Amino acid sequence: MGIRDRIIAAGHALIGTSTHEAAESSRRLRNWPSTNQQLNTMIQGSGRTLLQRSRHLVNTNGYAINAKESFRANLVGAGIKASSLIEDVQERKQLHSVFKRWMAEADADGVTSFYGLQSLIAGALFDAGEVFVRLRNRRLSDSLSIPLQMQLIEAEQLDPSYTIKLPNGHQVRCGIEFNRMGKRVAYHFWRTHPNDATFQTSETRRVRVPAAHVLHLYEIERPGQIRGIPRTLRALTDLFHLDMYDEAELDRKKIAALFAGFITRPDNEESFANESEPDDDGIATANWRPGMMQMLLPGEDVKFSDPADVGANYELFQYRTLLRVSAALGIPYAALTNDMVKANYSNTRAALMEQRRRMAPLQQNILVHQFCRPVWRRFIDQALLAGAIQGDREALVTQVKWIAPKWDWVDPLKDRQAEALAVEHGFKSRSDVVEAESALARVADTLLLSLWIAGGAAGIINTVKKAVSMRKEVA
Repeated sequence: MGIRDRIIAAGHALIGTSTHEAAESSRRLRNWPSTNQQLNTMIQGSGRTLLQRSRHLVNTNGYAINAKESFRANLVGAGIKASSLIEDVQERKQLHSVFKRWMAEADADGVTSFYGLQSLIAGALFDAGEVFVRLRNRRLSDSLSIPLQMQLIEAEQLDPSYTIKLPNGHQVRCGIEFNRMGKRVAYHFWRTHPNDATFQTSETRRVRVPAAHVLHLYEIERPGQIRGIPRTLRALTDLFHLDMYDEAELDRKKIAALFAGFITRPDNEESFANESEPDDDGIATANWRPGMMQMLLPGEDVKFSDPADVGANYELFQYRTLLRVSAALGIPYAALTNDMVKANYSNTRAALMEQRRRMAPLQQNILVHQFCRPVWRRFIDQALLAGAIQGDREALVTQVKWIAPKWDWVDPLKDRQAEALAVEHGFKSRSDVVEAESALARVADTLLLSLWIAGGAAGIINTVKKAVSMRKEVA
């Protein structure tokens, strides 16, 4: 091999080495942990512990609670609404009327509505990563407008460690039964929640529920993933250690505040005049009072407490840690902490836009695709069987759109102008804008859009004033 060939070979080797540097085991990378564990295997082995820690953190940590509420409010808000697209106006009005009445009866526990179930689902997706919805057909004698209700089942009732092969050739993986083709056919739930001590029974057995009656809602992060993982997973360690750091700092402050000073004296001297009785450890303290001046005996000296202070490092450490937590949870820093000191119009809007780009796919892929669509299909079937509605079943099921709640921006005036221009130029329909609003603001915003389109920019100030006035009257 000539010199030229050796130089080329060395260059190729150098390029190859730098390209795959992350796969090397050099001194700098020797302690980098690596694993080829499949996600389902991780869920089976440690899913229960992760869920327990996530639940505990969300129940006790203020930042985690705030993040959950922010996630739920942006994902669901007042609720994702159904809007039928069938052409017959009377049939459409009848369908909406029946569905509106059924929404108040949808919860099998009878404590919330269809929109309330959506909010509960969003909360479960945050701290558990998944939730199950059991569709329960009811009898006509149950006095429901539509003989259908939904029961939410928490992730703990489906044991992630339950993995066996059944005699019929089916496999149960993490509590879910799959047939030979890999299709879900059933879920093996605990009859009661395994951690609910209010059930006075010693019976602990599983119940097989066909997959046709269960909706499994979870975010799919990797191909082949069969169970959800808590959204808090990447932030659990940081939030836990931050809690420990805060507690240690608080204890340090409390201990420092307990001692004003220390009196030193030569050995074998008489007791100090204001000295209390020794405690169990043989240590006596001086009974000092605010503003008191004490004469000391010859040889005695006073040393005042001057505990070390972390200074500005405490605030800086908190800020950087919470930024890392914010990135891990996908929640803006201001929404996570309610700290608006560094907030202004530009960075707040940028943070909100990024968060809403992330929320939109979750709304469509989980809330709409995994929940709203199958629930609507089952509702239509049951409503047709009960004779509450009439029409072509296929059209009733497919011709529907789901409208997520409208997100408010930092500047409502600019937001309304943008909406009006979008309607005026045909980029968005008037109904989409109106239906995205909450029921309380719907009338006022309809007037606002109408007057803006009719009068242009000249009348926008008066229009906003009228809309605000109408909002107050409606409230």
